[in-house]
Amino acid sequence: MQKITPFLWFDNQAEEAANFYVSVFKNSGIRNVTRYEAEGHEIHGRPAGTVMTVEFQLEGQDFIALNGGPVFEFNEAISFQVHCETQDELDHYWERLSAGGDKEAQRCGWLKDRYGVSWQIIPTALAEMLQDKDAEKSRRVMSALLQMEKLDLRRLRQAYEGKLFENV
Repeated sequence: MQKITPFLWFDNQAEEAANFYVSVFKNSGIRNVTRYEAEGHEIHGRPAGTVMTVEFQLEGQDFIALNGGPVFEFNEAISFQVHCETQDELDHYWERLSAGGDKEAQRCGWLKDRYGVSWQIIPTALAEMLQDKDAEKSRRVMSALLQMEKLDLRRLRQAYEGKLFENV
């Protein structure tokens, strides 16, 4: 068991969301589903037999999703980073996770999915480019990144190499 497990509070879409996320990521699966019992109905208000929690794993990372009611909503204060080696991989996660999500929340590699969960879909090369000892290279990459919704690895590399006009 991992030491820290992200616990996601949904109104009543925990199972639907877990199944969606498992369909997006390889090496993923539903591990366990627990259901509400009649006991405690006066507190949770859920019919006996309905899904309470879904334990699932995405790429080796454990998660738990709870059907806890409309008490809380997700916001951008918490997000999940997906590190991508190639543009094809980046495109895959961006297209799948953004489908049905909040288009207004798409900027600088960030998106909000159909459940309100925020994701950062980023190339693994980005950290190296932003941390380069040559401050001018890092500045050009950041300038290019700030103009994008979905990140474009080719354009980021061009900016890094000084081959991209900043207002493009």
